[in-house]
Amino acid sequence: MAAVELHNVSKRYSGTTAISDLSLSVERGEVFGFLGPNGAGKSTTIDILLNYIRPTSGSVEILGKDVRRNPVVVKKRVGVLPDQYAVFERMSGRKHVEFAIRSKGADDDPTDLLERVRLESAADRPATSYSKGMKQRLMLAMGLVGSPDLLVLDEPSTGLDPLGVRVMRTIVREERERGATVFFSSHILEQVEAVCDRVGILNEGSLVALDSMDGLREAVGASSQLTVTLDRVTDGVLDELDALDGVTAVDVEGESLVVACENTAKASVIDAVRVDGNTVQNITTDEPSLEDLFVSYTTEEP
Repeated sequence: MAAVELHNVSKRYSGTTAISDLSLSVERGEVFGFLGPNGAGKSTTIDILLNYIRPTSGSVEILGKDVRRNPVVVKKRVGVLPDQYAVFERMSGRKHVEFAIRSKGADDDPTDLLERVRLESAADRPATSYSKGMKQRLMLAMGLVGSPDLLVLDEPSTGLDPLGVRVMRTIVREERERGATVFFSSHILEQVEAVCDRVGILNEGSLVALDSMDGLREAVGASSQLTVTLDRVTDGVLDELDALDGVTAVDVEGESLVVACENTAKASVIDAVRVDGNTVQNITTDEPSLEDLFVSYTTEEP
C-alpha cells in the first residue's frame, strides 16, 4: 500500500488550471522530493493532499484512506511543517509543542522533541523572540508529534543556518529509518538531492518527471564527466576512448582527459586510458546536478 496516492487530480480556479490530471504514488518508507518552478502548482497539490482545499476532480488517499472521507483519522497519522505559519503570542516553545501534543492526543515528551530540533536551551523563551530558523525548527518539532506515518515538509530549509540544515537532514533520515514516509517540497535543490530517494518535477500543473536521480539523468541523456590525469596523453589513448560505447565526447586539457560518458562506461574508460603503458595519476568525476536536470525538465534549455 502506498503512503500517498493522487488519482487524476485537477484544480481549476475561474478559468485558470492550477493542476491538470495529476496522478502520483509515493511509496511507504521513502523520502520523496517534490519540485517545480514558481506557479507550477506545488502549493496547490500540497493543500489538496492535506485536505485544506478540495480538488475540482480526482481523489487523494493517504495511507490507504480517502482524505475527504476520513479527515480525522488521516490528520492523526500525518505531521506537517507548513510553508506559512505564525507562532502564538506569549507562548514559549515548550507550550507550542505541548499544545500540538494535546491536539493530537499523543503522549510525547516535549523536552525530547525540543532536543531533537536543538531548541532545548530556548524551550521556555517566548516563541515570538525566536529567529526565523528557530521558529522553523519549532514547527518541525510540532510536526513530529505522535510519530507520524507521513511527514509533509513544505520548504523546510527556509531560514535555516548550516546547523539547522544539518538538524533537518538528520531528522529526515531518522524518520525514514523509523519507517515513516517523508514528502519533501523545496526550492533548495541541494537539500532535495541530499536526502530524497525519488524526485517528482511539476511544471505548469503537470508531472513532467518522476524517478530516482539516476533515472532522471538517463531519461534526459545526461552524461557524467570523468577527468583522468595521466603522466602523458598519446594518440593511442584518444583512439581507444573514441571507440568505446557510452562515450559521447573526449577533450584534452594539458595532461588530463575530460571524458563525457554514461555511468556504465566509466570502468571501460579507466581501462582504456592505460594503453601504451600510461600511468593514471588522478581521477575525478562530476555528474549532472539536480539543478541541471530541473532546468532540462522545466525549460527548453538543453
